[in-house]
Amino acid sequence: MALPVFSSDPLSSVAYATQEMMLVLALAGVAAFSLVLPLAFGVAGLLTIVIISYRQTVKAYPSGGGAYIVSRTNLGDVPGLAAGSALLIDYTLTVAVSVAAGVAAITSALPGLVGLRLPIALGLVLLVTVANLRGVKEAGALFALPTYTFVATMFALIISGLVQCIDGCPAAPLTGQIEAEAGLSLFLILRAFSSGSTALTGVEAISDGVLAFRYPQSRNAATTLGVMGIMAVTMFLGISFLATHVENVVAFEGMERTVNAQIALAVFGDGPGFFMVQFVTAAILILAANTAYADFPRLSWFLARDRFLPRQFLARGDRLVFSNGIVVLAVMAGLLLIAFDAEVSQLIQLYVVGVFTSFTLSQSGMVRHWLRTRTAGWQRSALVNGIGATTTGVVLVIVSITKFSRGAWIVLVAIPLLVVLMHRIHRHYADVSLELRSDVAEPLAPKPNHMVLVLDRIDESVSRALSYARAVNPASLSAVAVPAPGNDLTEAWQRLAPGVELRQLGSSTDSHAGDNILEALRAASERHPNSTTTAVVCETLSESMVEVVRRHRLALRVKAGLVGQGLVVTNVVAPEVSEPSPVEEPIEHHVVVLVSGVNRATMRALAYAEGLGGTTLRALTVNLETEQADAMLHAWDDWGVRVPLELVDSPFRTLGDSIRDYVRDLQPDGRRTVVTCVLPEFVLPRLRYRPLHNQTALIIKGALLFERGVVVTSVPIRLHVGERDAEHEAHAEV
Repeated sequence: MALPVFSSDPLSSVAYATQEMMLVLALAGVAAFSLVLPLAFGVAGLLTIVIISYRQTVKAYPSGGGAYIVSRTNLGDVPGLAAGSALLIDYTLTVAVSVAAGVAAITSALPGLVGLRLPIALGLVLLVTVANLRGVKEAGALFALPTYTFVATMFALIISGLVQCIDGCPAAPLTGQIEAEAGLSLFLILRAFSSGSTALTGVEAISDGVLAFRYPQSRNAATTLGVMGIMAVTMFLGISFLATHVENVVAFEGMERTVNAQIALAVFGDGPGFFMVQFVTAAILILAANTAYADFPRLSWFLARDRFLPRQFLARGDRLVFSNGIVVLAVMAGLLLIAFDAEVSQLIQLYVVGVFTSFTLSQSGMVRHWLRTRTAGWQRSALVNGIGATTTGVVLVIVSITKFSRGAWIVLVAIPLLVVLMHRIHRHYADVSLELRSDVAEPLAPKPNHMVLVLDRIDESVSRALSYARAVNPASLSAVAVPAPGNDLTEAWQRLAPGVELRQLGSSTDSHAGDNILEALRAASERHPNSTTTAVVCETLSESMVEVVRRHRLALRVKAGLVGQGLVVTNVVAPEVSEPSPVEEPIEHHVVVLVSGVNRATMRALAYAEGLGGTTLRALTVNLETEQADAMLHAWDDWGVRVPLELVDSPFRTLGDSIRDYVRDLQPDGRRTVVTCVLPEFVLPRLRYRPLHNQTALIIKGALLFERGVVVTSVPIRLHVGERDAEHEAHAEV
């Protein structure tokens, strides 16, 4: 079953590789089509060299040897990142090109749909995206039927065409005339060769997925590569032969039918055989696009694991898929389809650069591997990979030059930009890790806690917040309010909380209401420099996130601003009732510190949690990756943290659901029993780095937002990474 799973991408390129060569040669007139077959043999030879080279790779890297891993391991970070960047672009273009070519196959059979080409393409991208987000796997049975049907259909087409050519090749219906626009030149021939080199796309998929093969993995992967290569070369040469021998087969911009469709119409007529060719071609192309939905998120995971991409790419969704990678891939592919109007001939100009960049770097890395390891037969292996690297390197230069002005420049610019971006992300994560760990010597002692309630009305949430404050027993308690216009809260406040100071800072409709609250909390923090100031934000339980945003826009803004200032923010949410309940201290108060690492942020959160005086205090981490969880448990013991650390397994890798289930087991009701979840958060001076952090905190907050009796507290820690650069930027703006 490995062949259909891993070969749909390289085999599907038969649908457009010959056509792309003909589109270029058409500029020199119909006579130039005589070069299609010689160029096809050149591409077939190149494909053979690459496959032989990659057979060495799968043997050397039985655990998977994608271009990123091979290049980074043997050549260093920059070549590895260049290969990774090229592959990310390649996978994105695989989706765009495959879907566009699939739509072209459909519209060749149903010309009335030509005007809907772009909507159909975007719809297919959406369909494949949703299927992958729901956890559709690359099951062998799912891939086998369309892949083998496509291969059988293409061989039937080629054999039938060759048999008919014995007595004179059939003729396709005349679809248009071609007039020469330029003379036949070496540059044009090289450009046609570059376009035909799209037949090599997808070859690396097998080297990425060696572990998916049965034992012995390396040998089976190498065998599959060989079989796939024979099939791809045979079909490509067969289609190229028929394209130049079947009469009236032409290629030009805006043609109604693809080259393969013209051949099928000539060989099979307009009967079932013709439609069979078109629809199985569309099916294999959609499967080819689907393979990128496994490859792109997997490569993103490797890059994020090595801290070259945001950590969000490490997260799996509730279907055990890398949801963020899937969504990013779909968005980028959709934008490409829109930008190029789902035209295969335009998208293809960008395609081959990334492919041959990764080929060249991967094979160069293999040469270095053999020179370093010098295992048995290393001279022959190094020679094979050296020939592969040299050949693909030459083709890369040819492709870059011949396609530069037609779109290849976009990829040539994008690859180094991505390398620089990933390098900066890596450096930032390294700096943050160093700063977080630099001062961790022992657990911190809790500080006096001064609480300030933030409210806009007197309701059940305020009563719950006051009850919560009684349980915590802070060093001081006060409140600030921005009520609705004309609504004086003084009398109601005195009935509910006699003796607690309330300052009303204007109305909630005042454009400066949020700033007034932030300034009041900042002043309160400055009055107690050696203590902790906690802003307790009172909110009413809403039915949905949309309702939260609508009713609590001011509170959301204030909470973000307070965390940005480095102040602790506690969120107390209560159901909406007609009259607030009396203030009563909870009987049980469980405090849970959510931990993702042993560092300064965790120690500060633990110190704050100890000061809450809860009935119980525990630390909690969710087991998403066994190795990371084990390392954290060892680090916890090494630091001698007094608070016990509990490990919760998450078989479906759903962080929010796992924490919510844990909290529900404590049976909080908001009155007798309250649970406080303490979250460490990072505050960075540079805005552009903030999306790289605290995304896990957002997931947890979203999961606990509507939980009855659960109080969520954000304990921020201000990091100084990049602070000097941020100051320079601020001075430059002034």
